[in-house]
Amino acid sequence: MDLQKQTEPRQQQSELRASDADRDRIADILREALAEGRLTAEEHAERIEEVYRAKTVGELEPLVRDLPPAHPLRATPAYAPAPNRPTAGAIPVEPDENVVAVFSAAMRKGRWRAGRRMHAYAIFGSVEIDLSEAIFEYQQVVIKVISVFGNVEIRVPENVSLRGAGGGVLGNFEVSTLDSADADAPVVYVDGLAILGNVEARPKRGKLVADILDRASDRVTRKLDHGLRKHLDR
Repeated sequence: MDLQKQTEPRQQQSELRASDADRDRIADILREALAEGRLTAEEHAERIEEVYRAKTVGELEPLVRDLPPAHPLRATPAYAPAPNRPTAGAIPVEPDENVVAVFSAAMRKGRWRAGRRMHAYAIFGSVEIDLSEAIFEYQQVVIKVISVFGNVEIRVPENVSLRGAGGGVLGNFEVSTLDSADADAPVVYVDGLAILGNVEARPKRGKLVADILDRASDRVTRKLDHGLRKHLDR
């Protein structure tokens, strides 16, 4: 066997000028390694610097020689819809906030922090609760609603789960069930009663919550940001 013929193609390959696609492939492997804890943030930042300094394919290969290849596709977890009731003991009995409208109107909207439990009362009045721009600090949020000759409208982002349990007495109680594709997405439970009134909860089209609880992703993002800043500060 002619070993020289075998080694020559490898040498020629390693001497090729690295393309942007080559650098992106190596960066993907390093990103996976950081997310899996195989590299520290400092090691990741150092190797990323080397990636963008490399001129040839041969200079890129040592940067990932001790790492497994990047996963082209992550296995999709089995889909599990949100439960119809909140987890026992997860939601306190006392509300974090009350929204009350008696012969008047009350609303909660814009950028605000949603607690674990909210109570809304519309007595000959109107209540609007808009969660489309809210900050979700908890994965499970309960909204207890009582409407008597009143109207309550609840809007949620499209990428959360929405559940409802209640009814109407000569009134309307309507909750549009919504399932998020993300297992870590917040779940909003709307419970209550409409007596000669109206309760309606549904998603607000075009609105997505930006604060889905994903500590792992947040941690990886912070590490990547640190590495990127270090690279830009060179």
